[in-house]
Amino acid sequence: MALGSVNSIETDPLEGWSLPAWTYHDPEFAGVEEDRVFRPSWQVVCHVNDVPNTGDWHSLDYIGESVIVVRGADGDVRAFTNVCRHRGSRLVDGAHGCAKKLVCPYHAWVYELDGRLTGVPDSASYPTLDKGKAGLAPVECEIWRGFIFVRLEGGGPSVAEMMAPYEAMVAPYRFEELTALGRVTMRARTVNWKNVGDNYSDGLHIPVSHPGLTRLFGKSYGIEAQDHVDRMWGDLEDRPSANWSERLYQKLLPPVPHLPEASQRHWLYFKLWPTVAFDIYPDQVDFMQWLPTGPTTCLIREISYVLPDAPDDPWRREMRAARYLNWRINRQVNLEDTALITRVQEGMASRSFSMGPLSDKEVCLKSFCRKMREIIPEARQEERPAAGWSKR
Repeated sequence: MALGSVNSIETDPLEGWSLPAWTYHDPEFAGVEEDRVFRPSWQVVCHVNDVPNTGDWHSLDYIGESVIVVRGADGDVRAFTNVCRHRGSRLVDGAHGCAKKLVCPYHAWVYELDGRLTGVPDSASYPTLDKGKAGLAPVECEIWRGFIFVRLEGGGPSVAEMMAPYEAMVAPYRFEELTALGRVTMRARTVNWKNVGDNYSDGLHIPVSHPGLTRLFGKSYGIEAQDHVDRMWGDLEDRPSANWSERLYQKLLPPVPHLPEASQRHWLYFKLWPTVAFDIYPDQVDFMQWLPTGPTTCLIREISYVLPDAPDDPWRREMRAARYLNWRINRQVNLEDTALITRVQEGMASRSFSMGPLSDKEVCLKSFCRKMREIIPEARQEERPAAGWSKR
């Protein structure tokens, strides 16, 4: 664990405690999180292979903003806010598409794929217009191993810097070559976004609430926390599971030539601050992010990516079967997790609960709480401050 000064951690009286319950349902706190947590943080839009051709674009809507990433005529991928510079109209609708130019449906202002404003009907009637200064508003964009990340405000480490401790571990999975398996799914949840992330990085609940994962991993499940990334992992046991989906997955999962021996039966999870996760399996890579839609609601966005199957691969059928079985296993895990986070959200509404003590084994949750308290010091207060605290 690499998380700042050990002395400062040990002397903080809140180090062994969770965030107070009020931060999981307070509207004012949620507004501050948008400004201090989400605007400066990286979010994934898609993979470069989702926008292979000139004019291909994908969008991401969150915290009141809409961002589009588009491949230009020069082959570069850029990101912009999905907002016309004339009257603020949305430019494109939907999650993805392709366009030769970006044309506003309101007054037909025309933008090139690199964001330049090149067409304004009756442009002479706009005495204050400077086309050179009225291009689309750019958004910071970083491509890390094929995945396109955007950030509304700068500052803080790059994605590559965040993942630097794990680059050698991720490299064999050939992220850059991945292609989408199916479409992005959206799952609305009636919980605060933090409850999703807390649960994702929690290792203590695995043997209690996930019998399937416990059958698959035995006692091998582990967690650790770095400055900006949590890592979780587990190794498939040789003992066949009593559940048919799990047993067939164990049996049919084929060898993967490009992976080292230690990764052949290894499930690996990363959570990047604050809400981006990669579930990495021998057979596929699942991407997930959870975005706030209100103080007690969020939206989980997810999709699977795979390496293209070679036509002459003798294990192609087994690999496809393994992916289907993986989906069945994780669908059950998702159902279990949804029930858990819903129970927690409901319990946090009780006036009898404020902060809970944290185990020394809850290193990821401790790391998250520490970071939130640094960013929003009011999170150190057990009771909700009087309304208007964020403006004082």
